[in-house]
Amino acid sequence: MGHLVTLATCSLNQWALDFEGNAQRILQSIKEAKAGGASLRIGPELEITGYGCLDHFLESDTDMHSWESLVMILKDPICEDILLDIGMPVMHKNVRYNARILSLNKEILLIRPKLSLANDGNYREMRYFSPWKGERIVEDFYLPRSVQKLTGQKKCRIGDALISTLDSCMSNETCEELFTPISPALGAGLDGSEITLNSSGSHHELRKLHTRIDLIRQETLKSGGVYLYSNQQGCDGDRLYYDGCAMIIINGRIVAQGSQFSLNDVETVIATVESKMFAAIDPKSLEPFIYQAVLERKNPQVIKDLLRIVGEPSDSKWLPSSPQDIASRLFHTAYLGMSENSSKDTRSRAKALAKGIGAYHLDLNIDTVYYAVTTLFTAVTSYTPKFKMFGGTPASNLALQNIQARLRMVLSYLFAQLLPTVRGRNKNNPENQNPGGLLVLGSANIDESLRGYLTKYDCSSADINPIGGIAKQDLKRFILWAATNFDLPILHDFISAPPTAELEPITADYVQSDEADMGMTYDELTIYGRMRKVDKLGPYGMWSKLVHQWSDKLSPQEIYTKVRWFFWNYGINRHKMTTLTPSYHAEQYSPDDNRFDLRPFLYPSWFGFKVIEKKLAAMGENGTKVADAEERKSL
Repeated sequence: MGHLVTLATCSLNQWALDFEGNAQRILQSIKEAKAGGASLRIGPELEITGYGCLDHFLESDTDMHSWESLVMILKDPICEDILLDIGMPVMHKNVRYNARILSLNKEILLIRPKLSLANDGNYREMRYFSPWKGERIVEDFYLPRSVQKLTGQKKCRIGDALISTLDSCMSNETCEELFTPISPALGAGLDGSEITLNSSGSHHELRKLHTRIDLIRQETLKSGGVYLYSNQQGCDGDRLYYDGCAMIIINGRIVAQGSQFSLNDVETVIATVESKMFAAIDPKSLEPFIYQAVLERKNPQVIKDLLRIVGEPSDSKWLPSSPQDIASRLFHTAYLGMSENSSKDTRSRAKALAKGIGAYHLDLNIDTVYYAVTTLFTAVTSYTPKFKMFGGTPASNLALQNIQARLRMVLSYLFAQLLPTVRGRNKNNPENQNPGGLLVLGSANIDESLRGYLTKYDCSSADINPIGGIAKQDLKRFILWAATNFDLPILHDFISAPPTAELEPITADYVQSDEADMGMTYDELTIYGRMRKVDKLGPYGMWSKLVHQWSDKLSPQEIYTKVRWFFWNYGINRHKMTTLTPSYHAEQYSPDDNRFDLRPFLYPSWFGFKVIEKKLAAMGENGTKVADAEERKSL
């Protein structure tokens, strides 16, 4: 039987360029690791700078401040007698690397640069860093003078190497390397590594955690050993949310795991294992030798932040008794209706939902502002725009809808700026009597963005859009889940209500319908969106695939009409995506124009249309009829 060894990993709520705060959170995680008896602590990828620095990684200041922060950390007495794995950018021979710094008692043992860089989806690591020269390549690295003064070293080793101790051996595998066909940990395991240290900056995406766990389990099932996974958590200043979930896995079995979404700035995960069991085949044999502990503590920082946000002094004894208690102070909703266009049902649903979540709710009509704008236009041009049902042109019908939508955006910002003053926020707070303002939340979803079914600078324009990265059908599934789990039965009424913008007058025989206006259903839009982004299909590829999938209900010509209508609208409305409010990234099919889905915003006619038309001409009559069972077999 071997001896016991205690290992620690963590999730940290790091902020891009917050060198001082990031260093304090790193030190706190080291303190918690040592309190749990750990002899090794690893942290997230690029934890000193924060992962999301983007082009700030190219600045020499970022390199300099990283070394200054590392010196500050290593100087702290809490760092004695524990092996540390800390992430930061490193410049070597005028080439910048995404690196890990492994140190013990102020001595830098190894700088381990990342071998494979993440360069797809939201990731642009190749823009800032270079991959290391290859496996098992090690060189001398001359340390900055400030580090030399602290450590007494002039140089250390940089490259892909193992760290051996008297009783074990360990290797590094940084984030993306886990996802490569031949991950470094497999080769390191064959070289004798028993402990793999994976420091990640992996953002949340629906179902992505399952992928991470599956990959780590498969890796440790094949080669055996202990796998420590660390990840950043929270938002570090951009559109991504890092979901933490630090974990320790042994031989395919999770023995310790942190939370996926936590308000704690620091969450440390610790496990103690018996050293001779690292490579055990049967994970059940480990049970007597393993215990796990997630260091939980009351978080005074969360309470302090909450008191500040709701306008209470720092010594206030106020604590919320329910989520509604918080919402009543923070969350403001306003139903901005039109007397002729807005239905009583929609108005009442908005009021009921606001009551259910505890929001401060306003109910008003914007008719006076709307008519002030249209009257001004008529006075200047002598032209009176009308809705189509009253004999108006398509242009005037659309213009009148856009006026309402844009006025709602303007009024929302007015109320956001002044409602805290109206409600007396910070009025009795001696520390800060500035009432402040509110963030405006947007509500455009992916389907509307793809189709361009939104007004530029309307409810799609805000400070942040929580649902901008989710398709309507997925959003409906979440709302159904929330109706039960958050005890909000009113949400069922929203699901059953037909989607409508309510921007045109309601009459006895006409109610505006989103799907009728768009010329396609939300179900169809969900399919188009996945095919366009996830399957990477253009007009011809999408048509070809749908001819197979929809052949039992639509002819190839009808499918072409639908595909053509989608891409035509996508093309002419693409410019709207360039101004959309930042949204939380949630899915692979996101059309986020910032850096996830990079496309032109000015399109010519789609060449794919001509290719499809040639195919249809070659089909003859078969192109205009729905395929029967036998014909579908041959497709």
